[in-house]
This record gives sequence, structure tokens and C-alpha cells, in this order.
Amino acid sequence: MDTSSTEYAEGRVFSFDDESSIQPGFLETFDYSGPRQRVSYQMNEFAAVCPFSGLPDTGIVWVDYIPQKKLVELKALKYYFLSFRNVGIFQEAVTARIFNDLYPLLEPEELLIKTRYSTRGGIDTTCTIDSNEQTS
Repeated sequence: MDTSSTEYAEGRVFSFDDESSIQPGFLETFDYSGPRQRVSYQMNEFAAVCPFSGLPDTGIVWVDYIPQKKLVELKALKYYFLSFRNVGIFQEAVTARIFNDLYPLLEPEELLIKTRYSTRGGIDTTCTIDSNEQTS
């Protein structure tokens, strides 16, 4: 499917930004030297745009990790998530993008990114990427 054109969509199509509008530069970290622990964040107001229709995709994003030396700063993480708001990106690609931006930044022992989208067309979508399941 050619997503550079909206010829494939039926009905109205709203404009949206491309992935260059996502701002990984917003992400900041700070040092961590405490005991081994699992850190979990949940954002219930995540939004991006369906590149097929230009309609909003809303849902929840979970970030779950075991830090080695770095933690992500929460306000910076929120701004990063907000940078997806007007971006046309498929749901599965959102999960991959967040994983690919956070993993090299944090260098965690483990990282799990999970997205759960609001029901669309009677279908619920959950996408999960676990660093323990990735191959080099």
C-alpha cells in the first residue's frame, strides 16, 4: 500500500505529519545507581494518526524496564509521546519506534514497550516488543 498518497482511502482524509515530526531529541535521562528494580510507566492519553484515514488513533502506552545506569526523565518522556499526536504512523510502527528510540538511550537490562489502542471497527489492537525476545 502506497501511504505517500491518499488515493487508497475511501471518504474524507485529514492531513497529518510524517514521522520526521516525532521528537526523540525531547528524551532526557539521569543517572541511576540503586538496586536492581523494575520501573514501569503508563500513559493513558497517547495519540497518533492512522495514515490510512488521517483519523486519530488513541490508546495507552506502557514502558517497563530494568535500568542499568539510566532512568528516563518523565516530563521529557511525556513531551516525546505528545510529539506523535499529529503523525501518520501505523499502530505496530508506533510500538517499534518507541522501542527503537528508548532502547539505545536507556541501555536497560530489559525493556518492554506495549501499546493498546482504543477499539476501531470492532477490533482491539495490542502491540508488544520485549527486548528479551529480540535477536541481535
